[in-house]
Amino acid sequence: MSRAWSLKTRPQGMPKHTDFEMIDVSQSELADGEVRIANRWLSVDPYMRGRMNDVKSYTPPFELGKPMQGGAIGEVVESRAEGLKAGDLVQHMAGWRDEATLPANQVQKLPDLAVDPQAFLGQLGMPGMTAYFGLLEVAAAKSGDTVFVSAAAGAVGSTVVQVAKAKGMTVIGSAGGADKCACVKSLGADAVIDYKSGTPVVKALGEAVAALGSGGIDVYFDNVGGEHLDAALAHAKLHARFAICGMIDVYNSGAATELRYLARLIGNRIQIRGFIVSDFMDRAAEFYTDMGALLKAGTLQRQETVHDGLDAMPDAFLGLFSGGNTGKMLVKL
Repeated sequence: MSRAWSLKTRPQGMPKHTDFEMIDVSQSELADGEVRIANRWLSVDPYMRGRMNDVKSYTPPFELGKPMQGGAIGEVVESRAEGLKAGDLVQHMAGWRDEATLPANQVQKLPDLAVDPQAFLGQLGMPGMTAYFGLLEVAAAKSGDTVFVSAAAGAVGSTVVQVAKAKGMTVIGSAGGADKCACVKSLGADAVIDYKSGTPVVKALGEAVAALGSGGIDVYFDNVGGEHLDAALAHAKLHARFAICGMIDVYNSGAATELRYLARLIGNRIQIRGFIVSDFMDRAAEFYTDMGALLKAGTLQRQETVHDGLDAMPDAFLGLFSGGNTGKMLVKL
């Protein structure tokens, strides 16, 4: 018998601990082509909030009373699948539980990049790929560009900062509080604004742009929406490109975003493009090659916030919406 977290009730606004329930999951005998995995690391991510609503989206909603899903790293403990053996470390999407039984085609062995296995849930996993392709492909960022990234201390944002600097760009990051701003600065950002300082983001971004002498931003990487998106519109250069990755500001409120500077996208020919990392999964080899080279060159730092034990999953998830993480939020089993 294994344990898993399920969604007991669909949250209204900010999720509560009572919306989650631990359930027992029976384990059957392995069929041909299946593996049994003991999970070692579990991921929580902001997109999971959308799956708690019973609405049509790019991923199906969580089923009430059933095990939830999410990224996980585990060790194969039993295998009836060719190419996978006991002891192999693998990545899969049967998280929020301590053990998983899966068909081999839903499991990927970890690439040999000489890093801690949990890195494949963050900088070298879905968040890292989101940052990499969102910046370089969706926003077509290039050397010499000035890039503004919101939630720059988070799993995606912190990777955007580092990849942008490695590719010769000027970076302005936004983070909440002195400690997180210092972290973003340590990653190489040329300027950091503290959105919790009381200064409106549009004013703080304008001051950062003026101090850098960049004349505006060429690229905005959006993890937040709301006031940050509006500020980016206000300071966008001609032909600026916006990659819209997430809008955590509205995930729990459902409120519409007020964009006072939206009309600027016409005269400045601003391109705004939403994207999902699954659009680029067929280019994973390209991502690992480039990021592997940056790792070997010592130009990447990995930031993690770790909770211990399966019981901590709801706390870790809720921490995403209260600024409780620097870098990738993880649960260690």
